[in-house]
Amino acid sequence: QVRLVESGGGLVQAGGSLRLSCAASGLSISIYAMGWFRQAPGKEREFVGCISRSGTSTSYADSVKGRFTVSRDNAKNTVYLQMNSLKPEDTAIYYCAADRSIVDATTTRAREYEYWGQGTQVTVSS
Repeated sequence: QVRLVESGGGLVQAGGSLRLSCAASGLSISIYAMGWFRQAPGKEREFVGCISRSGTSTSYADSVKGRFTVSRDNAKNTVYLQMNSLKPEDTAIYYCAADRSIVDATTTRAREYEYWGQGTQVTVSS
């Protein structure tokens, strides 16, 4: 019954922007910290960014800090990942995930997340 569906991926040139969306059903994201992860072929899944339950706290990987922004709209039950100044090394499948945290905080550890989306492909060309 729980479903997270990512959308907004595609092919863009280096320096361009994309806005990914993650629409949730079967749960209310208002009680979940929401994270974004990515995985390139042959590599492990890595943390990208996270937003706390209240939306007042965010955390980002050093590789995307200053370029990516995580936000949430609880009324729409949707979380977003705004990606600017994209680089070829950002190419990966991007996943959103939900963590029912005890406290209003962010987490960077994939194993802490309970629910995952199917992923959306982002390809950045030079």
